[in-house]
Amino acid sequence: MNAASSSPTTASSLRPESAEGQNGATASPLELHALDASDLAARVARRELSAADVARHFIARVQALNPGLNAIVQFDPDRVLAEAQAVDRRLAAGESLPLAGVPFTVKDNLWVEGYRIAQGSLLFKDFVAPRDAWAVARLRALGGVMLGITNCSEFACKGVTSNLLYGATRHPLDPALTPGGSSGGAVSALASGLGLLALATDAGGSVRRPAAHCGLVGLKPSPGLVPHPWGFAEPNYGLSVIGVLARGVADCAWAFDLLAAFDAGDAAGVPIPSGLTQPVPEPPPPGLRIAWSPRLGCDFAIDDDVLAVLQARVDALRAAGWQIADADPPWPAEVREYPLIALQHAGLHALYGEQWRADPAQLDPVLGAQIETGARITPADVARSLRLRERIAQSLAGFFGAYDLLLCPTAPVTAWPLDQIGPPVIGGRPAGPRGHAAFTPLFNYCGAPACSVPAGTVRGLPVGLQVVAPRYEDARVLGFAAVVEGCPH
Repeated sequence: MNAASSSPTTASSLRPESAEGQNGATASPLELHALDASDLAARVARRELSAADVARHFIARVQALNPGLNAIVQFDPDRVLAEAQAVDRRLAAGESLPLAGVPFTVKDNLWVEGYRIAQGSLLFKDFVAPRDAWAVARLRALGGVMLGITNCSEFACKGVTSNLLYGATRHPLDPALTPGGSSGGAVSALASGLGLLALATDAGGSVRRPAAHCGLVGLKPSPGLVPHPWGFAEPNYGLSVIGVLARGVADCAWAFDLLAAFDAGDAAGVPIPSGLTQPVPEPPPPGLRIAWSPRLGCDFAIDDDVLAVLQARVDALRAAGWQIADADPPWPAEVREYPLIALQHAGLHALYGEQWRADPAQLDPVLGAQIETGARITPADVARSLRLRERIAQSLAGFFGAYDLLLCPTAPVTAWPLDQIGPPVIGGRPAGPRGHAAFTPLFNYCGAPACSVPAGTVRGLPVGLQVVAPRYEDARVLGFAAVVEGCPH
């Protein structure tokens, strides 16, 4: 279903009045969307709820709310209900299903068998996925129910969620704003109670920044911990990972722990455990050495009010007893906004340059401009970028010799108007097209786990604090993300 519509969705229509879960209130059957995912799964597993009834509830929410959001772009209610009924049969047969009945969504660049998966591109409008992506298959095997395919920018290579195939996705709190990108459909749906978990991809912040803009938790794991051995060719080869989105840290950690595995078919795969203990991460030790870097050592622009809210959360953590120093990673001199964006441009040109030349009308002009730039990138440019990536990773590794965790902004701004690629001014300075995205891609280059946690609001819009740790210390990231989430402020 192409669910684009002009019907507005207001903040009040998306916020449940009461529910059991993150806020500890009581949920009625009409408020299943406000339960924690783990709580809902436990209720379905105990047969207090049927997966089919859960599916009917979420189907009704999609039908009621999605037309004003354009978050879910492929939706088959009959198939959703059939999947849920199959979960009920599996439970009746005695299977143990940790994710029993939990509705989840999947970004439009990850395969879901039998669905049209287009990467937000007219070039793939008729492509039907031959199988599930590994992560999708895993969630289904554990009892999850695939609710729908969420909108993304074309090839997940733009910082807002709009494309020629499905149009623009709207922010769940204000339809005049963007939820960010490229996983804007995932966050808009999740924040609106259209599903309880979301799978998306992150090659430069596409999970974390939209999560920050919509008040959600977004995890970019270390490379290879969530296998992705088959699917579409990736323009950002070696940088993109499967990320997890949830309303709270506990659900995000629980889902990640269920997904973490080794698959030798994934070139980034590593045969190590996630380090988590279900269903929640272990509390971090009190002696952690933590750094707070409000401009990430690069003098990145940030709006004053956004910085003030994040600084207040850091100060609250300090008041709670955490030792947090002001310290910046010592990046190479060449580091700036998206210093390795040449790799994305070259990757796009390699994959889609011929189609762009043959028929430019088939591609988003913003992507066309990136492809044109990629045509001018030389092999020497690519080699220099790869060498710089090594030095960036070495710099952060050296920094983590002195610190166990790094805190920094997820995004320097709140959500901006729907018709803009990015805010024109950030922190009183003219902003380039990637200024809103400056704080996230460095951690993709380093392979470091990073999680955006809601940290307050500015002018009624959410902002996020980013928690980063050394590669494969994902459990440490999630453990401290829970501290941030629970810190009084």
